Amino acid sequence: MPSKGVKCSAYIAVPGVEIEFTVPNQSVTKRDLHQFSSDHLEVESSNLPRFKFTGQFKFVVRRDGRELTNQWVDVNSITGSVENGTMRNMGQTPSIFVEDLVIVYGFYDAGPGAAGLPKQHQCYVTVTRNLENWMRDAIPPNSDKTMQPFHRMVLPSAHDIGMNSTATSQELLRNAGSGVIKEALGRSLPNIFDIFNKVSDGAVHRIAPDIIRALAITQKDSLDTVLKIGARYYEFRPAKCHRQLHSTSKLEDILYFQHGPIPGMPYKQFLADIVSFLQSHGDEIVVVQNRWDGVPSDCPRPTDQELHNILNDVLQGKDLQPGNLDDMMHKTICDLRNSKKRLIVLQNVAQISNYDDAANATLNGDSIVAKLHDMARNPPRGHPITLLQCQATATNIRDVIVASVLDSDVSTSPILATKPVCDGKILPLLRGKCGKCLAKEEGVVVLLNDFFDGATADVAIELCKERLG
Repeated sequence: MPSKGVKCSAYIAVPGVEIEFTVPNQSVTKRDLHQFSSDHLEVESSNLPRFKFTGQFKFVVRRDGRELTNQWVDVNSITGSVENGTMRNMGQTPSIFVEDLVIVYGFYDAGPGAAGLPKQHQCYVTVTRNLENWMRDAIPPNSDKTMQPFHRMVLPSAHDIGMNSTATSQELLRNAGSGVIKEALGRSLPNIFDIFNKVSDGAVHRIAPDIIRALAITQKDSLDTVLKIGARYYEFRPAKCHRQLHSTSKLEDILYFQHGPIPGMPYKQFLADIVSFLQSHGDEIVVVQNRWDGVPSDCPRPTDQELHNILNDVLQGKDLQPGNLDDMMHKTICDLRNSKKRLIVLQNVAQISNYDDAANATLNGDSIVAKLHDMARNPPRGHPITLLQCQATATNIRDVIVASVLDSDVSTSPILATKPVCDGKILPLLRGKCGKCLAKEEGVVVLLNDFFDGATADVAIELCKERLG
């Protein structure tokens, strides 16, 4: 009988919590702590009433028997399409703060499995404590741990935090002609000409937002939410918008996060939101690194003075001082707190990473696992920052992009498609012997992930506690 599968992934870090996944006549309940679970359910026609082909997939989170949330979608067992529900698109899945917990979840609306993409819908749920004060709790003021050098920290991180919305990019494209869009996106982003060559000029403007969604949206929560989930390290690529695209736009000519030629969050707003968070969370420390990897030359970069002026404007009248690389590498946690240097701003600092284009261009995460094992056999030395990247970059696979934008009606991201399977392999690896080997470096260690979640934060924080002793 026709059916559509749903892969259900869960991570729980709080006693008394359970996550129940259900479809008609099937269910699975997860309760184990600090385990990455993966289960398969099927919305089967044989389990539905006669002449009815749509069944509900749902998850419920409970604590000590109390329901905290439930989310659902109706799935057509014949076509596999999602017809209704609370998770029909990424914008409907913001993280939920309830009691002292945070529930992070996502749903990938799978097509037929073209180009190796999943043909099963993907749903992941993590439940952890609200971690907005995790540094205070893990390193209490006046404790011996505050005398540890800050470079012994392991920091959770949200990859490309500036790309948590398409609002800026859509405004930039609003008045752009198809020729300008083809030139700017096609020459700066991988495999995009393969898409443009398949459609008319009139369709270019229509599919441009789909291209941006598929290639560039890496987060779905606000910066304030991501901070409360636990992220404390952010890379930002501040530059002005692509000159060709901006020439037809009314978008303010300021610095934005740049994902290739695609703009995201304004830089000044990014800093202002972090400063606002730090003012109300007096023991937390955030590291920001400005870099320009992959930013096209048509996106003007700021001078050091411009960056300095923006930072000073944001900090004016605030009880904070900016820290630098020397502070990060040579001061204790206590020193940074006492001197108010709880916002460390770096620029193009040398770092080592497990990322490479070939290993991360994966749909199942196996090549990333192999790369991490290779690094752990001969751990890097002498770098101020070690980046351990958990996210796949399936967007570097040509057929994946073409299928995601043109060949299916999938309304969610191919980046999201790989998250549950990669997290289930990579995060346990980093929590174990491999991660401990890679954390021996005498520099800050960062765990970086797309669609930042509680499991990534929990693994990084536990590594941090072990590293501090």
